[in-house]
Amino acid sequence: MKTNKKSTLFSFDGKPSLKDVAPLGLQHVVAMIVGCVTPALIVASVAQLNPSDKVLLVQASLFFSGIATLIQIFPIGGVIGSRLPIIMGVSFAYVPTLTAIAGEFNIATLFGSQIAGGLVAILFGIFLKKLSYLFPPIVTGTVILSIGLSLYPVAIKYIAGGAGSPDFGSPQNWIVAMITLGVVIYFNHFTKGTLKLASILIGMIVGYVISIFLGIVSFDAVREASLFQAPRFMHFGINFNTTAIVSMVIMYVVNSVQAIGDLSATTGGGMDRLPTDKELSHGIIGFGFTGIISAFFGCMPTATYSQNVGIVTITKVINKWIFIFASFIVILTGLIPKFASILTTIPQCVLGGATISVFAIITMTGIKMIAAGNLNKRNSAVVGLSVALGMGIVQVPNSLALFPSWFISIFGKSSVVVTTLVAILLNLLLPQDNAKDR
Repeated sequence: MKTNKKSTLFSFDGKPSLKDVAPLGLQHVVAMIVGCVTPALIVASVAQLNPSDKVLLVQASLFFSGIATLIQIFPIGGVIGSRLPIIMGVSFAYVPTLTAIAGEFNIATLFGSQIAGGLVAILFGIFLKKLSYLFPPIVTGTVILSIGLSLYPVAIKYIAGGAGSPDFGSPQNWIVAMITLGVVIYFNHFTKGTLKLASILIGMIVGYVISIFLGIVSFDAVREASLFQAPRFMHFGINFNTTAIVSMVIMYVVNSVQAIGDLSATTGGGMDRLPTDKELSHGIIGFGFTGIISAFFGCMPTATYSQNVGIVTITKVINKWIFIFASFIVILTGLIPKFASILTTIPQCVLGGATISVFAIITMTGIKMIAAGNLNKRNSAVVGLSVALGMGIVQVPNSLALFPSWFISIFGKSSVVVTTLVAILLNLLLPQDNAKDR
């Protein structure tokens, strides 16, 4: 009997008991919840949202991450969703583009561009076979590398206290951030199991407690928050801007490619097989569909969560009820403003200390993808020139000063956009190396 119960955990459609489902589901929640809410906190700061709107943004991130996961588990119409054990959540990969749009325009423009990006992701999923040649590992790895690199200034600004804060750059902020980072490093490299998976969460808790004793945490938002509140339809508005749409569309295509990798890793690591063309196509369609629907309720773009894919790969546990349980926990937390408001009180120095390790992992993931291929003269040019132009233009603010404003908005705000376009173009144009040139 015990063997049969255990075996259901390794079957997608098995029916395990709640006592088996609960701890494994909570493990997925612990692994994703910090990454899910932090992008919302970063964008809310850039958009200068008031405390109540900041809480709503965090609520929507949690609620629709759970919905997005359920759609992947239970495809709508058999087409919108992969029917694979995958966790979805608001993604750090979009942060450079989201902050650029929110900073230059407003949060309504962000959600308008998200709708356009979701539509393009659906088309990408439908025509997946014909478009996949544009994104070999050398291109995808280069883009992911640029995402990681572009996030470092975000982390450092947070470590220093957050841009515009009166104590920006103070020793106190740096000390709290470094203690937080030290705890993350310790639990990530010197522990195993749940403690290792929860290393970022534990680091943030330690940093948060220290911040309370130092008197840099305000609980005003928590006192004012209600006990129950659903995400609000069109609360932040919808606005369409061509330059913002172009930037977001590129990011949705990039994350569609990343979804292919995560879905493939899920089936390969958890099911010992490759994903079918339908699973990949329907998974990306579901990803795009969720992006459209969630934009109307104030949730930023979701994506497949690689850390949760890692859990599946390690444990081989693929039972759908575990992912359903995790989804309902995340949805429930998204309906409780008191919980969301507590998350908004986390000091920026604590967020910076915890997230810089995440950004480092993103960077190294890109480097690993690049190194896994043949890093010959041609591929080195694709990577080097793409990153050089992407990072270089953004790091020199007035480098495009005499170009039209629309051109600056698209190519001068996010290094990821430039890197992606240059990498695709060079990969198509540069001839393959001869054996003697390698």
